Amino acid sequence: MSGLLGMSGLLSSFTSTKGRGRPDSFDAEMQQKIKSAGINGSAFHLKTDAIPKVRIALFGLGNRGQSLIDMLNWLVQEGHAEISAISDINPLKVQKAKEQIASFQSTVPTAFTGNDDAWKEAMNANVADLALICTPWELHTKMALKAMENGLHAASEVPIAYTPEDSIALVKMAEETQRHCIMLENCCYNREELWLLNMIEEGVFGTVTHAECAYLHDLRQLMIDPTYYEDRWRLKHHLERNGNLYTTHGLGPVCMYFDILRGDTLTHLTSMSSKEAALSEALAATNDPELQAMAKNVVCGDVNTTLIGTAKGRSIMLQFDVHSGRPYNRLDKVVGSKATHYGYPSRLYIDNGASWDGHRWLSDEKEAEYRDKYEHPLWSRLQKLAEEHPQGHGGMDFVMMYRLIRCLNQGESLDMNVYDGALWSMVGALSEASVTAGSQRMDIPDLTAGLWQQPQKHPVGRDL
Repeated sequence: MSGLLGMSGLLSSFTSTKGRGRPDSFDAEMQQKIKSAGINGSAFHLKTDAIPKVRIALFGLGNRGQSLIDMLNWLVQEGHAEISAISDINPLKVQKAKEQIASFQSTVPTAFTGNDDAWKEAMNANVADLALICTPWELHTKMALKAMENGLHAASEVPIAYTPEDSIALVKMAEETQRHCIMLENCCYNREELWLLNMIEEGVFGTVTHAECAYLHDLRQLMIDPTYYEDRWRLKHHLERNGNLYTTHGLGPVCMYFDILRGDTLTHLTSMSSKEAALSEALAATNDPELQAMAKNVVCGDVNTTLIGTAKGRSIMLQFDVHSGRPYNRLDKVVGSKATHYGYPSRLYIDNGASWDGHRWLSDEKEAEYRDKYEHPLWSRLQKLAEEHPQGHGGMDFVMMYRLIRCLNQGESLDMNVYDGALWSMVGALSEASVTAGSQRMDIPDLTAGLWQQPQKHPVGRDL
C-alpha cells in the first residue's frame, strides 16, 4: 500500500496553523464531536462469540507484514488460526508472502492485489474473521473502520489513528458494530515491561508518581532507502507534520503501569519540538536530486518532548526522535515512593527510607533476584515459545499475536481495547496541536463515557 493518498487532506483541523492562540476552541470542538458520536463505553469489556480457528486477512506485506507472518507460524500449525487472505499493491510482495506462508500452512490464501482498492474486497466476513493491518499509517483508520463495518474484527499496527476525529470514529464504529478493534502495541508484551508491571502491581514501587518514556530510533537510512518503506511513505509524514508522530512504544507500557483507563486517565498535555537539522542534512547529503529537494521541506523537529498529566496527579515525560544519530532507547523510567527503574540498560533502585546512602543502583546480582521473583506470569508461561521467535523483537511480537488469537479463540475480551488505542493515538494528534499553538496546554478528552474511573487490574495478567 503505497503513497500518501492525499495525506494533507487527512490532517485534522486541530493541527492546522489557523488554530494558533488559545486552544479553547479545540477543546469545545472536540467535545461536540464526541457528544455527536454518542460514545457510551459499550465496547470496553467486549466479548464476542468464540472463533475456534481465526481466519486472518493480512493487509500490507512489507517488512512488518512479513514479520507477523512468522509470528503466526505456531498458531497456524496448532490449528488456532489460518491466513485466509493477503493483500498488497505490490505483486512481488504478494508472491513472497505466499511462499513464506506455504512453509507452514497447507491452504493457499486468496490474494487481493492489482490496484489501490483491491483490499476492500478482502474486508468480507465470508473471507476472514480478523483484519490484520500492517499498511502505511494513513490507511490504518480507514481499513479498521471498513473491517468493523463489514463484520470483521480489526487489529492494526501503530498508530491506529493520527487525528482526533479518527480516534472518535474508531470508538464509535466499535461500539455500533460490537467488533473488536485493537492497536497492536508490541512493547506492552516485552519481558522488561511486563516485569515492571508485575512489580508495580505487587507493591514493590509503592505509590508510582512519574514515568519517562520514548521512541528514540535513528530511522534516517530506512526513510531515505527507496524500497524499505514503499514509496518512502514514512519520510513524507516528516514533510507534513510536527509533533510526536509515534507515541505508543513508550506510552503504551506506562499506561499499563499507571492503570490508565482502569482507575486513572490522561487529562492534559503540552508539547514542544526542537528545531530540525539531522534529517534534512542527511537528505541533502545524498546524490538523489529528489531527496535533496525534500531537505528544504522537512517540518518535523528532531526531538519532540511532551509532558502529560493524569487525573490522579501522576506525570509522564514522552519523547520522540527518529532523526538524530544515537543508540535505540525507550527510556522505560518509572519512579515510585519505594523504588525507581531506569531502562537502557536496566537499573533498579530500592528505597529503604531516608538515609545518607541512597544513591546507588542495585548490583546486577541483586537486580537478578528481583527479576526472578517478579517475572511476569505471562512471560513465564510463554517464555519457551517466545524464545523460539526472537526475530519478533526478542519474542514480544509472538506473545502479542498469541494473546490476540487465543482471546478470539476463547471468546474473551482482548488485553487492549479500542479505547486504549484511541487514547494513545490521540496523544500524538494533540502533541501536534500543542506544537502548532506554541506549546499550549491541550486537554485530553474522555472517550470511555466515564468507565475509566472503575479500578481494575490490567487484563494482560489473565491466564488464557
